[in-house]
Amino acid sequence: MDQPPAYNAEMPRQRPQLPSWTLTVVDAFDLTPGLRRVLFSTDRLADFAYKPGQDIVFFLPLENGETGRRHYTIRKLDRAAGTIAVDFVMHGSTPGPNFARQARAGDTVEVKGPRGRVVFNPDADWHLLTGDETCIPGILHILEEMPAGARAFAFIEVQDAGWHQPVETRADVAIEWIHRGNGPAGPSSVMLDRLSTFALPEGRGQALIIGETSNVRAQRHHLIGRGFARDQIASEGYWRPGRNGGHDHVDD
Repeated sequence: MDQPPAYNAEMPRQRPQLPSWTLTVVDAFDLTPGLRRVLFSTDRLADFAYKPGQDIVFFLPLENGETGRRHYTIRKLDRAAGTIAVDFVMHGSTPGPNFARQARAGDTVEVKGPRGRVVFNPDADWHLLTGDETCIPGILHILEEMPAGARAFAFIEVQDAGWHQPVETRADVAIEWIHRGNGPAGPSSVMLDRLSTFALPEGRGQALIIGETSNVRAQRHHLIGRGFARDQIASEGYWRPGRNGGHDHVDD
């Protein structure tokens, strides 16, 4: 009888097999000057299951005629209306913003997912969420869906007040919008400086740390240095300078 091949620790990590979907644009509109929402429908909406904070992988056209993977967080699922909302940060002429800018009712796009591990942990005593503009959809959706009795602190780095959005939630939530001013988004100490002054509440907390990869890594190290166990932190780099598409798993 043939034996199965031995496990090779050097083999690259395989991407999980994700469900495929064809999404149809229903509508598209600006939420703020820098954030545009696209509403989608799918004929398999009843089968679409996800956790707030997860994303879907879009396959979008590139300038060279090929197709590239771009991750965008699910902002909302309205089963009564039959729509899935995805918010796009309109940062220049790149595949995601170009798609959102040009989206018209009836357009279709292929996606896979949902995927992602930056999700609410109901067993935690309190919750910390940090991120930049790219993280607004995920953070606000998680806060909106938290149950009554949950306690959360959210720090969101943005350029200015033009990025602020209201959020309705049953949970006990404190949101702080941190303005970096005219400086560009990217590697900086803006969020780390704020975290260093944050008094950790009593009990076992959960941290959801997302945003630019180097900032995420620095915040993760900071929390571990203050006593967080690694399994108390879900961290993922949504982007980094020089990288086109994809997310970085930040486990170190």
